[in-house]
Amino acid sequence: MIVLGIILLVIGFVAKIAILWTIGIILVVIGAILALLGTAGREIGGRRHWY
Repeated sequence: MIVLGIILLVIGFVAKIAILWTIGIILVVIGAILALLGTAGREIGGRRHWY
């Protein structure tokens, strides 16, 4: 999810499309939160491991 967010950020920046930039930022933030919760050993969505 983080990689997809970064790709959307780059495409949005190059093509000057604001909605892609916004969606990219949201995906990066959500991906980072899920990654932090996963490394902390917390269950996410009922699963111990989130891939």
